Order: sequence, then structure tokens, then C-alpha cells
Amino acid sequence: MTLWKDRKRILGLPLTFTVYSLSEDRLFVKTGLFNLRTEEIILYRIRDISLRRSLGQRLFGMGTVHICSSDHTCPELDVKNILHSEKVKELIHEQVEKMKLARRVRVNELIDGNNPDDDLDDNLDDGLDDAADGEHDA
Repeated sequence: MTLWKDRKRILGLPLTFTVYSLSEDRLFVKTGLFNLRTEEIILYRIRDISLRRSLGQRLFGMGTVHICSSDHTCPELDVKNILHSEKVKELIHEQVEKMKLARRVRVNELIDGNNPDDDLDDNLDDGLDDAADGEHDA
């Protein structure tokens, strides 16, 4: 299901062959006329979203949503020259948060790249070792 779709625009007109779309779990960028290329970012990998609007973009009611992610093939993505850029940024943010909650993704997983279960197991093992040491001392 597509939640949002738009084209990169020039002077407010959709004259390019770049199409952006947002589904419930991914953001897609399709480019090209003869040689087609599709990039996608899984939403739970998005770490930061910002909005940029130059004077020219504001005059035509457009903006650029800048996305930083932990995706290896596309760590940064600009969704350029789109209409209703503030609303699109908020829509992406809401979907990112929904996907993170659904997949139980925490921020430190994306930054550290560590498995949080490993840290939990280490803490539990340390606690058990400390408790066992305390029993032997008594």
C-alpha cells in the first residue's frame, strides 16, 4: 500500500523522471527513463530526518527532506523538490516510529551495531557470577 507518492519537481512542475514513494515499511526512489534504478530504505533504519527549504523552493511551495540512515547502500538520501515537504517529513517520521515500535528497534542498535541481547546476556552472567561469589564468601 502506498501512503505517499510524488515526483521531483523543477519550478514546481513534475518534469523529471525521479519518483518518490512511501509504503508502510519502506521509502522508494525510482530514477531514469531508459535505464531504471530503484533505491529503497527500510524505515526502521532511518536515524534522522530534516527539512531544507531554499528561497526558490519556498516560492514554489516545495522543499527537500534529508534522510540519514544506517542503510549500507544509501546512508543519506535527499527527497528533493517535493510539494508539501513539511507534511511529507512528518508522515515519514510517523511511519519510522511505527516501524521501530513494531520491530522493537532501539536507537543503540542502529548506532552501535551491537546486538542488545548480547549485552543483556553479559549483564545477566555478571550478576549470576557476583551472586555466586557472594555465596562462597559467606
